[in-house]
Amino acid sequence: MKTLVKKYIIPVTLLVALTTQVSAQRKRTANEKTVVKTTTTRTTVSKRVPSTKVTYKTPKKKIVSVRTVPNKTVVKHKGVNYYYANNKFYTQSRGRYIAIAPKVGFRINVLPTNYKRVRFNNRNYYNVQGIFYVQINNQYEVVDPEVGTIVYELPSNYEKVIIDGQTYYEFANVLYEKVQVNGTRAYEVVGIIDMD
Repeated sequence: MKTLVKKYIIPVTLLVALTTQVSAQRKRTANEKTVVKTTTTRTTVSKRVPSTKVTYKTPKKKIVSVRTVPNKTVVKHKGVNYYYANNKFYTQSRGRYIAIAPKVGFRINVLPTNYKRVRFNNRNYYNVQGIFYVQINNQYEVVDPEVGTIVYELPSNYEKVIIDGQTYYEFANVLYEKVQVNGTRAYEVVGIIDMD
């Protein structure tokens, strides 16, 4: 009887236990949320990158100006007047208005209707065409997003930049890297360009 147990029952029991453990591991990993990067070698950008290390693929950006901005609201920031209308910020130069990316600290009273809520690290951001806002009391303030924040689309006027031989996407001084999240293309915030 001891020989029968040693020869047949113990190996069968081990085989069943091993098979159960393998299938349990497969089930557990199938339900996990995975993030797969599209780049095979990733050089991590430090959180803040000096503008001198950034090379733009398109060296000159076309600047568009308009003569008037109807129904504009004045946004005062560090003693300078900026203007807000039609979900865009403007600065005034030589009697014309030039659309700009808003500076961190700009505040507006009402979010544009096309905002998307982005939750990261228990914080709600409101993303409007690549600009991130947080709610402070009854206003919305422009902020830099945290590194690791994921968005699923970039604004149409983003630019490709090269830093230390790696290509990134930039809009409003925020650097993004293309990633895959559950099979969907997304963009992860990997740094901020310091404009000194």
